[in-house]
Amino acid sequence: MILVLGLAGLIWWGGRLMGMARGLRLSLLVVLFAAVLLLHVTLPEAAPLRQATGGSAQSWLILGGVALMIGGYSWVVGRLRARADAENADKDAQSKAAPKPGRFSETELNRYARHIVLRELGGPGQKKLKTAKVLVIGAGGLGAPALQYLAAAGVGTIGVIDDDGVENANLQRQVIHRDEDIGTPKVFSAQRAMEAQNPFVTVRPYHRRLTEEIAADLFADYDIILDGTDNFESRYLSNRTAVALGKPLISGALSQWEGQLSVFHPEAGGPCYQCIFPEAPAPGLAPSCSEAGVIGPLPGVVGSMMAVETIKQITGAGEVLRGSMLIYDALYGESRRIGLKARADCPVCGAQNG
Repeated sequence: MILVLGLAGLIWWGGRLMGMARGLRLSLLVVLFAAVLLLHVTLPEAAPLRQATGGSAQSWLILGGVALMIGGYSWVVGRLRARADAENADKDAQSKAAPKPGRFSETELNRYARHIVLRELGGPGQKKLKTAKVLVIGAGGLGAPALQYLAAAGVGTIGVIDDDGVENANLQRQVIHRDEDIGTPKVFSAQRAMEAQNPFVTVRPYHRRLTEEIAADLFADYDIILDGTDNFESRYLSNRTAVALGKPLISGALSQWEGQLSVFHPEAGGPCYQCIFPEAPAPGLAPSCSEAGVIGPLPGVVGSMMAVETIKQITGAGEVLRGSMLIYDALYGESRRIGLKARADCPVCGAQNG
């Protein structure tokens, strides 16, 4: 019997030193055990080989039963441990990717650390960003940088509405889109980029044009509206709807080398967009970017400023551009700020300011 046990030890530990797989070593031990049992079943009791291997099959059956129980116990424990490890890994992943509402995961805390250490924002400000809902109209020149920085800043829910697709001519300035996105609806291209940059935000794409029929219901779901459109029809519609719902409207515009932005929120004081621009200019007086051209980085500058004003509006940090307009001249590197006043006869907000 000692001889057989020695052979079994040689197979197990010797095979391990030789690099044999655990499954192969177990298989060899089973073959050895079966061979010994076969000897005891087929040979007479007085056979020398049978006497050398224990003399009786009973001891081997007991030994095999004990080994089977130990092996089964080890297998069950291993399965339970593997299941527990998998459940713990799932819990860890869920705690990082989807923490409890209103709470930050360790990954988020690290990501937003530069915000949290700002005295004007801190943890409470970052929590406000996490629970905020912002709608961006247009995923083009102004919308692209605004969307990128709002997502990076951790604004919890970001809606984007645009009915256009990505074109080759957009890529000179609309940096949220890539060459491979040409032909893709801008809202879906922007959604992919934002979610890839920050998986902790929710992006709601609306691949359609903003119209009178849907504007009120759409705006009602959001706290702040950003207007990055390039036509006066959409700007006036956004302004009317935002004023009617009491929502702050952050508006930007571009032309060649110059950009401007302001925050319109008559309910909190100051004018609305139509107070400053009562009527759309005559055709030809305000050419579009495609007609007049625009320097590539300019939308990034103004769109980023719009994102800054949004963050300030959400968190209460600093002073937003309500009742004033910031004008940036990229050609000469100049900025100027002018005051804006509400008009009592404004057809949109005159009653509020009267």
